[in-house]
This record gives sequence, C-alpha cells and structure tokens, in this order.
Amino acid sequence: MEGIRPRVAVSSCLLGAPVRFNGGHSRDRFLTGELSEHVDWVPVCPEIEIGLGAPRETLRLERSPDGPRLVTRRTREDLTAPMAALAAERAAGLADVDGCVFKSRSPSCGLHGIPVYTGSGAAADRRGRGVFAAVVTAARPELAVEDEGRLHDAVLREAFVERIFASARLRALLAGDWRPRDLVAFHSRHKMQILAHAPVAYRRLGRLVAAAGDLPRERLAREYARTFRTAFLVRATVGRHVNVLHHCLGMIGGDLDPVRRADLAEVIASYRARRVALAVPLALLRHHARGGGARYAQARYVRDQTYLTPYPDALCLRNHVPA
Repeated sequence: MEGIRPRVAVSSCLLGAPVRFNGGHSRDRFLTGELSEHVDWVPVCPEIEIGLGAPRETLRLERSPDGPRLVTRRTREDLTAPMAALAAERAAGLADVDGCVFKSRSPSCGLHGIPVYTGSGAAADRRGRGVFAAVVTAARPELAVEDEGRLHDAVLREAFVERIFASARLRALLAGDWRPRDLVAFHSRHKMQILAHAPVAYRRLGRLVAAAGDLPRERLAREYARTFRTAFLVRATVGRHVNVLHHCLGMIGGDLDPVRRADLAEVIASYRARRVALAVPLALLRHHARGGGARYAQARYVRDQTYLTPYPDALCLRNHVPA
C-alpha cells in the first residue's frame, strides 16, 4: 500500500482561501507546506456554504435551553438550523475522508474552548464547540479531528498524522476486492502499531481476524474498521512504546551479537528515561530488521510493521523528546 494518500477535510481558510469574516484567510504553514505534499485536501467553509459572504457579520454562540445557538452579533439572525443541516449533510458526504482539520476559535468550526454567551453579552461558558464541528464529530466519532492551533503541539501533530495515514491504508484495503486473507495480512502489518495505542483493541481485533473466514464480509469489515479506528483514539504512551520496542527487539535479538543487542536495549532505556526521541530506537530497529540470519522470517515481520514507518519519513514527527 505504498503511496497511500489520506483524504482530509479542512477549513478552507487554513489553505489560504479568503473566506474569513474579514475577507482574509488563516493560511497554516504546516498544512499548506509539509503535510500538503502527502495528503489530498477536501476544503470546506460552512459559512460560505450556507450563503454568507466574505467579509460578513461576525457570529457567536449564545446559550439557550436547547443548547448553544449560532447567531449574528449585530442583526441577531439565528443560523443554527441551516448550519446544523449543512453539517449533517457534509458528515454523510465525507464518509471517505480520513480526518478533518477545523479552524480554531470559530463559533462554527472550533473544537475546543469556544465562548458561549448569555443574552446580556457576557461569556457564560468557555467550553463550547462550534455548531458545524459538533454535528460532524457526533456523526463521525471515529474520525481523526484536530484544529490547526493544537497541531502546533508536536505530540498532538504526530498523533493526528498517524491516525489519518492508518485510516487511509484501511480505506484503501476495504475499497478494493479484498478477501479475508487480505485483512489478515493488513492486521499482521499493523499489530505493533495498534499495541502501542490500545492493548484491549489489539486483543479484540485479533479475535475478529481469527474468525475472518467465518464472519459475513460486510460485518467483518464494519466491526474491524470501527475497532481499528477507535484504537487510535487512545494516546500512545512512552510505556506502551517501550513495550512494543522490546517486542520487536525480542524478535530480532537472536540475530544480533551481544554488543549490538545491548546497544539497542540501552537506547530503548534512554527513550524510557525521556533522554532521546522515539526516532532513535526506531532507526536502530529498522536497520537491524533488514538483516538476515537464522530468524530471517521474524526480522522480515518486524521490518514490515507499519509501526516503524506509520507515515512518510519526510514529516519528521517522531524527533521530539517526550516530556
């Protein structure tokens, strides 16, 4: 599945489209730079799509008994219904996207910390979510979503990119004329990556794959896809990474001399102690897994794990030392 490109919905203003309330844009360097080389964008601007222009009157969320309402600040027009209807339509039409990047601090697209005002104008709550984003995320709870502000954080950026590439590989498999053995092979390549996130999902997926030949094809695909994508909602921790690194070391260690085996174990310990980035032990594992020896099949198994290369190396997302 080399060359797989995730499809990612994105607020149009983040790609440089002049659709903001002031007629400007919020072009994001990471999205339009490094990441754009590896993904296919699906631009969305809900304000424009419900008929608002650019520039336009600003919007805000206001408290009501039925939940936050999206209203224009000056003319007090309630746009909640058309925005929610568009979001429901878009959520259904985005079934083949692998993730979504929303505009932060937007009353329509914001994911976190959007102020919800009272009628008097005071902010009663700063934990709101934009109307469009709320409907989309409720309809697609397994979808990888972030806003561009949080993607400036190295850990959140790496987690998001890992999720969209994992989702894209699964989408590509299930879109073809796959057979149970193809799903088994797919799962085998992703085992260590899943284990680094969610050991419980790892075991459940293993049971699904073991019964692959007995389950109806559509049910198997549906249950595997839901569990697979949900697994990546769980944050990979240093401890789980160390567990996976030792799993891989155990599989290739028999082909290494004592000095090289000790060196790799020492680097894993340095990562556990948060002295080096994850990229360091991974580079050594990839190097040693290319070798042969009496246990060549196990070395090949490690070499083929998506855990070692979950997305293009050019993105350099595992180079940060964990806090």
